[in-house]
Amino acid sequence: MTSGRNQMLWRAQRLSAHVLGLLVLVHLVLMVIAVQGGLTAAEILSRTQGAIGWLLFYSSFVILVSAHAPIGVKNILQEQFGWRHSTASRLSILYGLALVVLGLRACWAVFTGGQL
Repeated sequence: MTSGRNQMLWRAQRLSAHVLGLLVLVHLVLMVIAVQGGLTAAEILSRTQGAIGWLLFYSSFVILVSAHAPIGVKNILQEQFGWRHSTASRLSILYGLALVVLGLRACWAVFTGGQL
């Protein structure tokens, strides 16, 4: 792999980490406020149904995780386990695809109240 490609992946992972950190912070703050306000998990979920803003918020979270995590997995497979670049890349791409499919499916289920 070229050093330019490595640098691009490094930057993509760092940028996604920064945005993910912000999204996690927003999520945690809102959950603490909601729970301290007396809302149950069922009440919180009922408020997310049909709310396009929450669908977009959590879908962006899923997409960022699906880009961020496979880069790290690829690096771990290469550096710690000595896998070849091509094998590690293929597996990390499959991992990212699984994350995006399963994550977006979960977002849609929350948005629709479990109706897929």
